[in-house]
Amino acid sequence: MSPTITWATAKRVLTQLSHDHRTVAMLVLVPSLLMVLLRFVFDEDEIFDRIALPLLGVFPLIIMFLVTSVAMLRERTSGTLERLLTTPLHKLDLLLGYGIAFALAAALQAGVATATAYLLLGMNTRGAWGWVVGVAVSNAVLGMALGLFVSAFARSEFQAVQFMPLIVLPQLLTCGLLIARDQMAGWLGAISNALPMSYAVEALQEIGEQAEVTGTLVRDLTVVLGATVIALALGALTLRRRSG
Repeated sequence: MSPTITWATAKRVLTQLSHDHRTVAMLVLVPSLLMVLLRFVFDEDEIFDRIALPLLGVFPLIIMFLVTSVAMLRERTSGTLERLLTTPLHKLDLLLGYGIAFALAAALQAGVATATAYLLLGMNTRGAWGWVVGVAVSNAVLGMALGLFVSAFARSEFQAVQFMPLIVLPQLLTCGLLIARDQMAGWLGAISNALPMSYAVEALQEIGEQAEVTGTLVRDLTVVLGATVIALALGALTLRRRSG
């Protein structure tokens, strides 16, 4: 592994992103626009605060999953990945380069969405907004890691998008947004406890309810980061796999 090569990879990915204006708009503007839409849907402050806060973490995960899975699939199917792996580039350089690039994009995305929610839409939480940004960025990086992994099993961009219902939607339905996890059937609660989005949502709910950093928040962030590492490790195992 070389820090120079890692940073060069991150710069390459950021340059590619910057040239794709539609993707940049999707990354930066869509979460904020969805927050505005939620403000009109849930006009009551208390309801908006309760619903919008967890979604500040869910939206980045979903968007990063879509963008990363398609971006990595292009590198696999175009032959770029195979050519890169014949150079001194190490797998870890590639993964960390992607991670740095998308973490920076996620920080911008989370910062804009959080500022929109707090400053423009009047969202209130007991915890500090900085923790909201931190959890949102962690969720976005998790979405990136999952996207890198599933890109190995798709042969087209359409197939890559099809993984979202399989990977993301079950987590969305069982993470505690629609019904509290402790009110679910026992077997469904067990599934929810094994899925990282549940902890991402719980972390943001904790920020909304507690002014201080709690053990639950630390545990939830640890689980999200651990799931990210596992997804990146699984992604590394598939880097030489061809999709087309």
